Amino acid sequence: MPELPETFKPRPYQTEAIEALNTGWAASANNRLAVVLPTGAGKTVVFANLILEHLQHLTAQGKRALVIAHREELLAQAADKIRAVAPSLRIGFVKAERDEHLDVDVVVASVQTLAVKRRRKAIQDIGLIIVDECHHAAAPTYIEVLKHFGSWDGIPTAGFTATMHREDGGLADVWDEVVFTLDILEMIEDGYLCDVRGKRITIPGLNLDKVKTRNGDLQEGQLGQALDDSGAAEIVAEAYRLHAGDRPGVVFAPTVATAQSMADAFNDAGIPAAAIWGDMPKEARQTALKWYETGQVQVLTNCMVLTEGFDAPWTSCVVIARPTKSPGLYCQMAGRALRLWEGKKEALILDVMGASTRHKLASIVSLTGREVDTAEDDERSLREIVRETEDEAKRAADLSHIQVEEVDLFHGSSARWLRTASGVWFIPVGDDAYVFLVRDPVDRRYWLRRYDAVGGLVAPKRDVSLPLTEAKAWLEQQARATGSRWLTGRAAAWRSKPASVRQLNYCRMRGIQVSPGSTAGEVSDLQAVHQFTQVLNRISHMVATLPAAA
Repeated sequence: MPELPETFKPRPYQTEAIEALNTGWAASANNRLAVVLPTGAGKTVVFANLILEHLQHLTAQGKRALVIAHREELLAQAADKIRAVAPSLRIGFVKAERDEHLDVDVVVASVQTLAVKRRRKAIQDIGLIIVDECHHAAAPTYIEVLKHFGSWDGIPTAGFTATMHREDGGLADVWDEVVFTLDILEMIEDGYLCDVRGKRITIPGLNLDKVKTRNGDLQEGQLGQALDDSGAAEIVAEAYRLHAGDRPGVVFAPTVATAQSMADAFNDAGIPAAAIWGDMPKEARQTALKWYETGQVQVLTNCMVLTEGFDAPWTSCVVIARPTKSPGLYCQMAGRALRLWEGKKEALILDVMGASTRHKLASIVSLTGREVDTAEDDERSLREIVRETEDEAKRAADLSHIQVEEVDLFHGSSARWLRTASGVWFIPVGDDAYVFLVRDPVDRRYWLRRYDAVGGLVAPKRDVSLPLTEAKAWLEQQARATGSRWLTGRAAAWRSKPASVRQLNYCRMRGIQVSPGSTAGEVSDLQAVHQFTQVLNRISHMVATLPAAA
């Protein structure tokens, strides 16, 4: 492979991320701040420039920076980027037998080594802390290390990751605030990542319904066994030969055994492949990675070791042979193919699927925060899917970038807010009557709207967009004035009862999919979403251009 061309001057969004951190540290007592950047956005370039920007201030105080990561590849990448951005900086490694923390400007250290009390106590005068892949930081080891170096005592601490779910796993207790996020689609549209197209590989004998879930996702061991029992490896290899025969690619598998069987099947199909996994000898893994870099193997199969710190921008195909319900994990895997490379026009993602499944699995539409619809055999790229979805809906409001904080806000409400597939939050306030929020396309403010069968679409007398909290409170007040049962019915006893025959017949007649075992309340919500979606389809062209009510 040719040498990778790199530039280390911050891109506009990288500068914005640095400014968001600096503003956050200056504006409040919150000092543990996180930045969420998609795979390929150059988070190491961001924190390298952040360190350089703070260096003079740190040096004047006799302080230096500490970069923490959990894998050797991440430590090496961090050091390389810091050297490239600021060649004059002295960088020392603290990991295993290396203990280079004296007379350096930046200490790059593994969290495993810092977990040893005497190793971390030897490192003094830390004034800025960087945590790479900070979605791991809820682990007790990380918390112990961060507390030792002052993250809970005011030392500015910045976390970087491609995926962050602060509501899960205690991350909300570690990170005070996510100050900057960037959607993959924005990077594609701005020319920083290549577009991506998805294709599904259906394995006839694969029954994912028999695979149990653990921590909200499919259990790796059972998933690997199901893939191997179904003969998935041979089918995947043949599909790769047909659809990606000229592409260098990476296969993600749930177990070491599955990664090895996939590599064997690819080699048998005439596609040079090698398997790598976490516990294989270091030299053997480095050899396989070198083979991929030089083109001696076309495909690397792996057991979840290439989700972080793997920088091979010539990769143009990713096989998700580890079906997942986690959009974050899916983005980590798929993102390995989205980096720009000479001659690469777009990436191809091959999703391995069972013949049928009750699980809602992540797919290429999970790469963006925008709400889009896609058919099973969709041949469109991500940009095409999003653009055509938005064009067809003809919405005046941009419903993209729905934030985790918004979801938490609605779910924590006394009202039972519902949400359409396109992302519109609403409350039914009577028979064929609704109040709902429409996002302002300019910023993260919301227009207030009401619809009923008699009066049609109505806006408030003072029709202005409001911040989310105010808009939500105002509509709840309007719903409360109507005596809507949706305000107090969240815990009603009838909701936990089995769905009625009448409810199920209604859904069957209208093609509404109902999961087995759904309660009466769950089916009632499905009915309301279906009915309001039909209303939106009729009125979407005038939702945001409506004159105020008299």
